[in-house]
This record gives sequence, structure tokens and C-alpha cells, in this order.
Amino acid sequence: MSQSTAGTSSEQPAVHDSSRRLVAVLSVSAVVAWSLALLLATTLRVEGPVHTFALIVHILAMVLAFGAIMLVDWHGFLWLLGRRELSETIRLDGAATPLIWIGIAAMLTTGAFLNPDLGNPLTVVKLVAVLVLILNGIMLLPLMRRLVVMPPTTSFAGLTVGHRIHMLTCLAISQVSWWAAIIIGFVNAEF
Repeated sequence: MSQSTAGTSSEQPAVHDSSRRLVAVLSVSAVVAWSLALLLATTLRVEGPVHTFALIVHILAMVLAFGAIMLVDWHGFLWLLGRRELSETIRLDGAATPLIWIGIAAMLTTGAFLNPDLGNPLTVVKLVAVLVLILNGIMLLPLMRRLVVMPPTTSFAGLTVGHRIHMLTCLAISQVSWWAAIIIGFVNAEF
């Protein structure tokens, strides 16, 4: 066995443990942030220019985060089809990730100032979809850590079955959650 293989196998449990801890800490933090935004939304009644400003920033943040998500997902889909290399997808993901999380943080913050109607079941579904999409993004972190250390030309078929299922499941959850939150948000705004 080569020295690099031995070093990799002995380091993997440590990387796996650190990924687990990171996911746990970020997941708890996300639930706390989401809950605080919800608590703030239930105690505030905002109108006039503050409400309008919050709505504008909320929509811009949604465009920022969702636009970056769509670009990463599309590029990942092209990699899945063999039309892009893993290294390209990883690089794009690294550039887009801060935009995604900045957009999500801004949506959580401004959403507290939009007077959500928590008596409306659609609003509750939207809020849950937002929490799910945040947690889903966090659940992708361990897989992305594994992909970063793979050879740059690794294909989707070259991943383990578990990695492929993890990736496709997270992709599906992401798209369903984002589209549900966006569509419900616009439906609620109209009615």
C-alpha cells in the first residue's frame, strides 16, 4: 500500500467526524436563526417605507440566492451528463456559495419584516420549505468536501452509489423547496 493511500485512509475518519460536527453545529444554528426570524415576524407589525424596503431587499436576496443555486445546479447537471469536468463544477460552487448564503441570510432577516400571515397554511408551508432548503444546503457540505479532494476529471458515474444518491436527493430537495417557497410567496402576495 502506498504512503498516500495509507495517509488518506487514516485521515478519513477525522474528516468524517469534523464534517459531522460542522453539519450538526450549522444545522442547530440554522434552526435557531430561522426560529428567531419567525419569532420576530410574529411580534413585529411593519408598514409603510420599512415594509416596502424589506420587501425589495427580500426579493433581491431571493433572486441572488436562487439565481446562484440555479447556476450551480445547472452546471452540476452538465457534469452529471459528462459535459463539464468536476473541477469546473467545484470551482463554480466555490464562487457561488457565498452568494447563496448571503441571499438566504438576507431573506431570513427581511422576511421578519414582511408581516407573514401564520394563520395561512400556505405561509406555513413556505416557511417550512425555507428551513428545509437551508438544512439541505448544510447536508451537502460533507459531500462537497469529498468531491473537492477527488481527481478533477472524476465523472458522476465514478462516484460511489451513496454519493450519487446523496447528490441527487439533495438536488431534488433543493429544487422542490426553492420552487415551493417562491411560488407560495408570489401567490400570497397576490391574494
